[in-house]
Amino acid sequence: MKIVGILGSPSVTSRSATLLQHAQAGLQNVASSLHTISVRELPAEALLHAQFDHPLIRQALHEVHEAQVVLVSTPIYKAAYSGLLKAFLDLLPQDGLRDKTIVPLATGGSIAHLLALDYALKPVLSALGARDILDPVFATDPQIPKHETDGYRVLPEVQERLDRTLQTVTARHEEFQRLEDAAREREALLARLQSPHAGDATRWASRDVRWST
Repeated sequence: MKIVGILGSPSVTSRSATLLQHAQAGLQNVASSLHTISVRELPAEALLHAQFDHPLIRQALHEVHEAQVVLVSTPIYKAAYSGLLKAFLDLLPQDGLRDKTIVPLATGGSIAHLLALDYALKPVLSALGARDILDPVFATDPQIPKHETDGYRVLPEVQERLDRTLQTVTARHEEFQRLEDAAREREALLARLQSPHAGDATRWASRDVRWST
């Protein structure tokens, strides 16, 4: 399962970055690839002027295109997600999030900012084609307190909510794995049937045939 995280925080270290890191850590066992797009590290001019031909912009958009799961993490300011995140989402094509599982993550000064996810972020994700948007995980500043030496820490109550959401992603992985295994089995069988040495169907080994009634 290819997973990409989009971080919309303008700060080098932040609570939203910490929340994203915890989410990514919880998905390491099911990830075939795991990338983070820190929007603040993209070239500002290329980002603001939508320079799609810039190598770093092109690479970031490609990572989103290839991902099956997209983690979107942002601080909430004045009941809105960050301007950095908006600038990046504006670069995605109209159906850029179609057929992807989306995990919204956000942090804010108080629980009052929680509504920004439903009224600001989710509609934008839906407009980009997202139909599988999981329950968002929102944490207030006191729920991710600052530590003297370890940056920020996620309190157990937030980790529990995060784990519940990630369990859904894990279930998606198991479903994808079954579909991929079935597809590989079909391709292998078709390859044997199309082989010039396949011979008469009566010579098929019984283990290669599945009977149904």
